[in-house]
Amino acid sequence: MEATTIVIILAAIVALSLVIIVVSQMREKSRIERLRKIRALQDTYNRADRLLTEIPGQYLNTGLKLILLKQMEDACKNLAALKTEKPVTQWLETVKQSRQHVVDKTDNHPPVKIDSPEKAQQVKEHLNSLFKLIESMHKSGRIDAPTAKQHLKYVLFLVHKTHADLYVFQAREQIRQNEIRKAIHSYHSASMEMVKSKDNPLALKAVKSFRTRIKELEASLQDEDATAEHGTKLDQEWDDMLQDEESWKKRKDFDN
Repeated sequence: MEATTIVIILAAIVALSLVIIVVSQMREKSRIERLRKIRALQDTYNRADRLLTEIPGQYLNTGLKLILLKQMEDACKNLAALKTEKPVTQWLETVKQSRQHVVDKTDNHPPVKIDSPEKAQQVKEHLNSLFKLIESMHKSGRIDAPTAKQHLKYVLFLVHKTHADLYVFQAREQIRQNEIRKAIHSYHSASMEMVKSKDNPLALKAVKSFRTRIKELEASLQDEDATAEHGTKLDQEWDDMLQDEESWKKRKDFDN
């Protein structure tokens, strides 16, 4: 066999080996990228599901619930396109049922008392995650600018309300223990938190109520019974603050 032929054969073998190596690397890279996408999409689904489950029921209005369900649905559809072995069909059916319950207002999202700094911090972290999610959905064109702005303003309001909830809880406990001065300070702190959302009509209403409550507490030594009676009414109004969602949406300040 001539030397030239041998060289050609060796070159062909080397070239074929290189092709095989390159193809193998591309396939491995494609496999790894596919697994990465699957993990990312599953994480996206799980994060949205966690927010839907762990954010207190009194904070999640219909719009926010539907946004989280849309995030979960989109993740499922993208997972289905990757032909993963995950139970995507089952997840999609769960999302569909959950959306119908939300629309029918028969979903179960119980309220949670914000009765410790740790719980307030946890809820705040969830709300911050929700804020970032809405921002990313807007940037990707999945929700329009007016809708994004509306929900972002509301989530910021909820962040402030989370802190106010904790101060109100502390004030109630302090009143039960007859620590009136501490209760006044707690209501003042709650008022300062709600002032941060002064463009929200519910926040302004809360600030007005807190200031009235503070004045009554300052006069509580003269009329403890009247103070306690008004306190019960104010506490109930605060607990019910986010329940009348449709009425709140109609307010001009919210629409703006």
